[in-house]
Amino acid sequence: MSKILLVDDDAELSNMLSQILTKEGYKLTLAADGETGLARALSGSYDLILLDVMLPGIDGFQLLQRLRQQSRSTPVLMLTARGNDDDRVAGLELGADDYLAKPFYPKELVARVKALLRRTPNTTVRQESIAYAGFVVNPLQNEVHCDEVVLELTPTEFDILRTLVQGAGQVVSKDQLSVAALGRQLAPFDRSLDVHISNIRKKIQHNPERIQTVRGRGYRLLQLA
Repeated sequence: MSKILLVDDDAELSNMLSQILTKEGYKLTLAADGETGLARALSGSYDLILLDVMLPGIDGFQLLQRLRQQSRSTPVLMLTARGNDDDRVAGLELGADDYLAKPFYPKELVARVKALLRRTPNTTVRQESIAYAGFVVNPLQNEVHCDEVVLELTPTEFDILRTLVQGAGQVVSKDQLSVAALGRQLAPFDRSLDVHISNIRKKIQHNPERIQTVRGRGYRLLQLA
C-alpha cells in the first residue's frame, strides 16, 4: 500500500481526497499547515507528497525548498491556483515533479498520483547501467553520474536523463519525455518539461549545453570532445 502525504489547509478538500484515495487503495496522511507538513515530509516515510501552495505558517514553496535541501527522492505533486503560471513554474524550479491546477477533477488527480507512483521496479525495463555523453545512469540505485560526479536529481529529472541517455544522441520528443518522466502526454502550452530540463542543466558543472534543444522536435544529448 503506497503512503501519501497531503498538505492542505482546506478541510473539505482534504476529506474528499482522503475518501477518494483510500478507495483507490492508498494510505493518506493529512497535514493542515506548513510546519506540520514539513516535519512529516522529512520523516521520509511517504511515497508521494501532495502539496498545496497556500498554507498557514510556511507556504508550499518554502516547504518544498526545505524538503529538497534534505531529500530529493520523494515525488511531489503541487496543487496550484488555476491560471497562475508563475506558481507552477516556481514550484517546478524548486523541485516539484508535477503540478495540478485547482479546481481539478478527482479522476485527473488519481491519474497523476498513479503516474508519479509508477516508479516501482519493473523487471521488463533494462536495469544495467547505461552511459552516453559523460552520463552514467544506474537504474537500480536511481543515480546519475555526470563526469564522475553524482547529480542530485528529483525522480522526474532522473527519468528525463535516463530517457535521453537511452536515446544515445537521437532526438527524443517532448511527448516521449513527458510520458517517460511524468506518465502523461504534454498538454499545449505546458512548460513543465522545459523547466525540468533547465533545472538539470543548472546541476551540470561542465558543458550543460550537451543537452541540446532541437526546436520544434525535442531534446538530445551531444557527445562533446
